[in-house]
Amino acid sequence: AQRKKYEISNVDQSHAGVYTCKGTQSTGRLYTHTSEAVTLTVSVKVRPTITSNHDGAVLTGNTVTLYCNLPQSAGWTFYWSKHTQNSEKETITNVYTISSVSLSDGGQYWCRAGRGNPVYYTHYSDALWVNVTDSTKAVVSIKPDKQVFKGEAVTLRCDTQAGGDTEWTYSWYKDDRLSPNRRTQEFTISSVTESNGGKYTCRGERKHDSQSSEISDAVTLTVSDVAQAVLSVSPQSWLTEGDSVTLSCEVTGSSTGWTFSWYRAVLYRQGLQQIRDVHGNVLYHVELLSDSRREAGGSYTLSPAALNHTGVYVCRAERGEPAYQTQYSTPQTLWITGSSPPASLIISPSRTQHFSAGSLSLSCEGQSDSTGWRVRRYTHSGEVSDCSSVTGSTCNISSLYTSLTGVYWCQSESGGGSDPLNITVHNGDVILDSPVHPVTEGDSLTLRCLCRSTKPSNLTADFYKDGSLLQTQTTGEMIIRTVSKSDEGLYHCKHPEKGESPKSWLSVRGLSSSGAPVSVLSLLSSLMAVAPYLLVSIVLWVKCYRARGKNSVSLCISSKC
Repeated sequence: AQRKKYEISNVDQSHAGVYTCKGTQSTGRLYTHTSEAVTLTVSVKVRPTITSNHDGAVLTGNTVTLYCNLPQSAGWTFYWSKHTQNSEKETITNVYTISSVSLSDGGQYWCRAGRGNPVYYTHYSDALWVNVTDSTKAVVSIKPDKQVFKGEAVTLRCDTQAGGDTEWTYSWYKDDRLSPNRRTQEFTISSVTESNGGKYTCRGERKHDSQSSEISDAVTLTVSDVAQAVLSVSPQSWLTEGDSVTLSCEVTGSSTGWTFSWYRAVLYRQGLQQIRDVHGNVLYHVELLSDSRREAGGSYTLSPAALNHTGVYVCRAERGEPAYQTQYSTPQTLWITGSSPPASLIISPSRTQHFSAGSLSLSCEGQSDSTGWRVRRYTHSGEVSDCSSVTGSTCNISSLYTSLTGVYWCQSESGGGSDPLNITVHNGDVILDSPVHPVTEGDSLTLRCLCRSTKPSNLTADFYKDGSLLQTQTTGEMIIRTVSKSDEGLYHCKHPEKGESPKSWLSVRGLSSSGAPVSVLSLLSSLMAVAPYLLVSIVLWVKCYRARGKNSVSLCISSKC
């Protein structure tokens, strides 16, 4: 051959055999020893096989690895093609990896190998279908709610498909950090603390092929301090017998999964729940209402309201298993006035507002049964108690102080009661003398501005209703000659130097369907249809007579009186 290299340009089966070589000097006849034999085997052109690391469909986002397998692997370069690609991709190993597969990566794949120069190529492999499907996105759910309170039991669950799948294992992350000890689909924190709050995510991994779901969106668990129920009243706390009233209970900052219970403050009985203040003192006892509603709606309606519904109400909420209970709500009072209550609370002096250090007498009168009647009060501190210095059904307070401000009523052991009356004890120099009982439509009314050291006749005062100025009077009195329902509202008075009084509610009672009570003006209107001339004379006489009275409420319409 005269060369050290012997080339076979197009090998076939005839070239198979045992080869040796030896060399000789170009000018002499000296030969080397013959080399050891090398056997050349000529095989049929090889066809590689292509395989995948996944037997079934691949979930988007996961890694896919394809293998191009040959009996002989030395010196080969591998070429990869896909039915949607015009060019081949080249690797120096028989492995082709798609790190984060998408739907567009699905389809038919082939591979072949090549080596040498010029390159010798194997046959193409048979086609391999790579099926790519959308990955199920994991979803985090939290029970009872994403907003929870210290001490509640909280369960977090990771779902990768509807109804869950027992063929998955799970990974949990809190604030983007893997929680290595949590691999189950759900886990429970029996008593949460603030440290358990944060952002939670999860993903699932299929057991049979280790494919992962898409990681879930983050769900934030917020852990707040002790849950507080809040009680509100609609439309108002002061009602007339027969009205409707709704108590609404809600939990501050949370609205999911709660049921509500309703309680009423009662006289002490053994076994009742105690409500205490921040210092541990017992304010009152409560019992569960016999028709208490435990529901997600959080409302309790009294319709129609009756006299025996007067009292102090609280609510609380609970949820979860075991049940987590909120604190009791702040109390709300309902005061129901009636047309003929079994007893009346008589107050002396008979006015709503009183100066501190003054005295006050309260007594229950007119009751059909005087046994067991007591004067009770609910003060602004939230305490329900019997009136101090009680003798029988009379309560005498020799020296008033501001903490005695509240609502007073008569209550019997059998549950009977009087209309409730609002009493305000003021430490300032000015109070409003307004009626403590409701005023009937058609009656006349005089409001007086009182000062500790000045007589009403010497007191210049401004009178206000619902925050708006009504009149300025130099006599210290404001007269409403014919009371109507529109006069109902919140009144107070103000002295330019001494200050202003507290605000008091003026309640106006309408005439009953039977016509009682009947006002003087109504009577005069009836007479007018029968004897108009006689009536004019009576009206003039009444005007003149009333004009001579002392500090009385005049029926005069004319300023001449």
